[in-house]
Amino acid sequence: MTDRLIGSERVLVEGELRPAVVRTEGDRIAQVWWGTSDPESVAAQDDGMLGAPPPRQAAVWNVRDRVVLPGGVDTHVHVDEPGRTHREGFTAAARAAAYGGVTTIVDMPLSSIPPTTTVEALRVKQAAARAASGRLPVDVAFWGGAVPGNADDLEPLWDAGVLGFTAFLAGSGVPELPPLDADELIVVMDRLVRFDGLLAVHAGTAAVRTLLDAVRETGARTHVLDVSSAEVLDLLAEAKAEGLPVTAETCHHYLVLAAEDVPDGDAACSPTIRDPGNRDALWDGLRDGILDCVVSDHSPSSVAGTGFAALADAARRRGVSLADVSRWTSADTAALVGLDRGDRPKGIIAEGAAADLVIYDPDSVVTVDAARLAHRNPVSAYDGLTATGEVKDVVLGGEVVLHGFSEGGTHGRLLLRPGSAAAEQAGRPA
Repeated sequence: MTDRLIGSERVLVEGELRPAVVRTEGDRIAQVWWGTSDPESVAAQDDGMLGAPPPRQAAVWNVRDRVVLPGGVDTHVHVDEPGRTHREGFTAAARAAAYGGVTTIVDMPLSSIPPTTTVEALRVKQAAARAASGRLPVDVAFWGGAVPGNADDLEPLWDAGVLGFTAFLAGSGVPELPPLDADELIVVMDRLVRFDGLLAVHAGTAAVRTLLDAVRETGARTHVLDVSSAEVLDLLAEAKAEGLPVTAETCHHYLVLAAEDVPDGDAACSPTIRDPGNRDALWDGLRDGILDCVVSDHSPSSVAGTGFAALADAARRRGVSLADVSRWTSADTAALVGLDRGDRPKGIIAEGAAADLVIYDPDSVVTVDAARLAHRNPVSAYDGLTATGEVKDVVLGGEVVLHGFSEGGTHGRLLLRPGSAAAEQAGRPA
């Protein structure tokens, strides 16, 4: 691996954009110098003048006024491989993610065949990702699935390295992942409490109250997926005020688009895009801490590759800082699934963290052309959208995997939950 010194006038360090130089050593960030944006001066030091030992010989990269951000961690991605790879596969989904500034994806348990509801099925999914790993510009981790009758499979899946479990309270859209009824939900939650597992639930607006009542009864750590309706914000706020272990997410497209932006009959977004007032309320929910993070919900009918740029542009128009956008899509998502711990924590720029970085040009103006997107099927609700801001370069594990429109080395890893039995046995925590 190539050691690098990356300097910029704006590096996101401890929640603020400031002049800094980042040194990557192998696949980790070795040092961060504040107060200078000149990597050449750091490379030239030979006496520890910047308060640290002289760096090893490193490639010097001055990105000047472009912004250096931590790589995004997208915890809601649907990869249909194996079984439905014609809809989306690891290679296409990973390329789309990288173009959108994402360096880690967490795959949902449905849509592939088999669904990830047993350790054996997880092995099949991991094998498919491993076969594609030489072409993956992102790291890949996995959710397990919670379905009727698989309560005994949950702890073995946790030990095998999944980051949490996904369940539906209404139809999932595929027969392989049936929903839980209210009693089955309690059974699953009771089982997860035994080992402090995380349950992520597609609840739908009407079912959120049922879900929160189950959290009150069991105390299970619970994450509400895909919040598209502002109607649930008061319920979530009440639950958090009670101290319930509840987090919630929304998606890029619910924050960027309104119903009038999506042509009638366009199936690019599900659940449905709503009115501008609903969109405004979701932004308020993020700023108030009711919603915790933003994810893509990338699937065969959606897109990860344009999400960050569109989100950052919409945030800028509302006076929301780029630092907040990055936190919602990297640090907070990494913390949700435990990737902020262990070896090479993700989602931050700090000494010892993963050398996963994004070089972002906030002034570049781009217009989305769905036909040129990297995911397998060229469908996007963002088609024709003009946004200010563009991901220019992506560094994964210290290596440049995207430079402008040129793709470099691809060496994504399969991640296991830090501290899991599988990770400890492998001797390589995520």
